[in-house]
Amino acid sequence: MFKELYMAAKNDNKKANNRNNGGGDKDPQKPDGDLDWTKVIKTVISWGMVIVLAVIVMQFMKSGNTAAPNVDFNIYEVLLQDNKIESARIIKTDINDYNFEGTLKEEERLKINDVFTKVKKFNVTLVEPVIEKQVTIWQEKGINYTFVKESNEWLTVILGILPWILIIGVWVIFMRRMQSGAGGPKGLFNFGKSRAKLISESQIKVTFKDVAGADEAKVELEEIIEFLKEPTKFQRLGGKIPRGVLLLGPPGTGKTLLARAVAGEAGVPFFSISGADFVEMFVGVGASRVRDLFEQGKKSAPCIIFIDEIDAVGRHRGAGLGGGHDEREQTLNALLVEMDGFEQNSGVIIIAATNRPDVLDPALLRPGRFDRQVVVDRPDVQGREGILKVHTRKIPLGTDVDLKVMAKGTPGLAGADLANMVNEAALLAARKNKKRVEMEDFEEAKDKVMMGMERKSLIISEEEKKLTAYHEIGHVLVARMIPEADPVHKVTIIPRGRALGVTTYLPVDEKHTYSREYLEATITYALGGRAAETIIFNRYTTGAGNDIEKATNLARKMVCEWGMSDKLGPLAYGQNEEEIFLGREITKHKNYSEKIAQEIDDEIKSIVMSCMVRAEKILAENIEMLHKLSLELLEREILDGDEINKIMQGEDLPPLKKNSQADGNQDAAAEIPDHVKKLMEEKKKRSDDNNEPAENA
Repeated sequence: MFKELYMAAKNDNKKANNRNNGGGDKDPQKPDGDLDWTKVIKTVISWGMVIVLAVIVMQFMKSGNTAAPNVDFNIYEVLLQDNKIESARIIKTDINDYNFEGTLKEEERLKINDVFTKVKKFNVTLVEPVIEKQVTIWQEKGINYTFVKESNEWLTVILGILPWILIIGVWVIFMRRMQSGAGGPKGLFNFGKSRAKLISESQIKVTFKDVAGADEAKVELEEIIEFLKEPTKFQRLGGKIPRGVLLLGPPGTGKTLLARAVAGEAGVPFFSISGADFVEMFVGVGASRVRDLFEQGKKSAPCIIFIDEIDAVGRHRGAGLGGGHDEREQTLNALLVEMDGFEQNSGVIIIAATNRPDVLDPALLRPGRFDRQVVVDRPDVQGREGILKVHTRKIPLGTDVDLKVMAKGTPGLAGADLANMVNEAALLAARKNKKRVEMEDFEEAKDKVMMGMERKSLIISEEEKKLTAYHEIGHVLVARMIPEADPVHKVTIIPRGRALGVTTYLPVDEKHTYSREYLEATITYALGGRAAETIIFNRYTTGAGNDIEKATNLARKMVCEWGMSDKLGPLAYGQNEEEIFLGREITKHKNYSEKIAQEIDDEIKSIVMSCMVRAEKILAENIEMLHKLSLELLEREILDGDEINKIMQGEDLPPLKKNSQADGNQDAAAEIPDHVKKLMEEKKKRSDDNNEPAENA
């Protein structure tokens, strides 16, 4: 029994340590296997109380289930006068009464509780004033009797207070649950305690070898770790350890991963907490938790404190509808003082991460609090290749997998997107029962991540399919005829995401600045779909809505932000005054006159319309190629860049296994409207007059 109790207490102790140290963290001051004897004693006492209570209940039930029935005093006197009692056992209790357990000479038929019953033994309660007279009668009748003293007062007392013990116990259990639910494992009255988790070295398996695509950030953080390990190396020349490092960057670029790598490499206590953990329903809790967090840090110095999503508490003070007594502001004030206030916190380094540096308070960003701001941006092509290598370490790859090609084909994707793409490729290969992940699996996963999942179950009419094919080929053909445009990577009319058709482009190299010619080319091939619909079908559809929106926004930025309008000059028009708590662009400051506003609208319209005319001209001059590419797209549903090049060079693609649907698509594509035939005839006539081939006009 004691062995079982010992093991149960040991398991409870392990679970309690896991909860208190943030999920599996051990007490650094206790060796492995050290047992908390307080837990053992509490467990033994608890089980002992349960066993004693069970014995008491069993004894009570046993005493209540006696075989001898209780009779009235009158029946007892009749039996005594008739000399029918043979022997007796008189039990003396602690409450001044006697229990007479008599045995009859023969079974008698007695009336007990209005029922006649044959009994051999019976019980009757005698009070102390009549006991002496009864003893004399027993002696005269020759009854063999004995006196027994039995004490049950303690049992009576326990049974009296047992209901209150149960009520108090249930109340204590409910209070403990409320405390653990509202204030964490420390209880209801410890709201002000920090919820930071102490991360041990054995708990973190991530190192800088697992981080790729952020070389500059790694160098900065490696220097911080070296500061902690060898402070004298830098202090001998008068240098000081940085107080804080702020990681900035878009979502998914690896800011939290870098912090985990620091925890794995540091070799010093590492506290992790989220910015949202400071804010609670009670006033003053956030500031109290900040103070408690830094107290823990001072006791463990040198140490690192990581605050994820610091914009939850570090937003600009005095913005929005909150006043000076806003809870977030009090929390921020406490954080500012603890990071660099009157009392210096030597040996405590703060690492924070956010993707909203624009909303942070200037006092939080100044040197002395966050001495370094490390930008973790989206990776370039080399960074993407390194990230793919990290995520494919444990994945068996096929011989045809080329990570360089995958890196070039995923511009703009962050580390989290690339990790998701690798995982999708592995799942697709497993679904097909492959032993290795091949290049086609990566291509399919890339299309799924970048363009959306295929919606093959969506029913589309032949007319709508034909219109979608011409729309997408309009994008493709215009982009191919403009030198400044990005090369076309793939086009499909299989519905993906919320689009009926998708055209993707593959930049030749990484661009960081964009020329006016490139932006105009982008607007032109974005409007190629609408131009194709207008030329072929002579009507407008809603399919070009997203293209028109992108073209208009790009033209507006060219005019108002980038100064690419000859008429308006290099001026910025419009200024956003973003109220942090009210949303973006609610109060946009208009710093120009109504006349300039009209000119801005005219310039935006001029740019978009000139690009639209250019797209229509390109398609009208290459109308045969538009039909040819559309026919192939209707037949195959997907065309990649190499196939598009072969078609435009006059080469034939390998034949597909045709079905009735493909034949119907070919017939539908062969039906050229009359106005298109007229355009083709006029073009051919002009080319004959100039003695030039039609396809080179």
